[in-house]
Amino acid sequence: MRVTVDQSRCQGHALCAMHAPDLFDLDDEGHSFVIADPVPGGLGEAAYTAEAGCPEEAITVDPRRPAHAGQARS
Repeated sequence: MRVTVDQSRCQGHALCAMHAPDLFDLDDEGHSFVIADPVPGGLGEAAYTAEAGCPEEAITVDPRRPAHAGQARS
């Protein structure tokens, strides 16, 4: 499972980091980025909760897409 944040849509509400702190962190401007790619076992539900709770629809969860090295900060 892979989760990404569309930086052009993220407005820094930080709900994803609140709901899934093991998956998301905030940069110096308050925008979210992914810190766990691929999503570790047991955190899939948190990823979907963050996706559903993002008011800007900036988070995408793809259960079929494998992560690629160096792309954790999406």
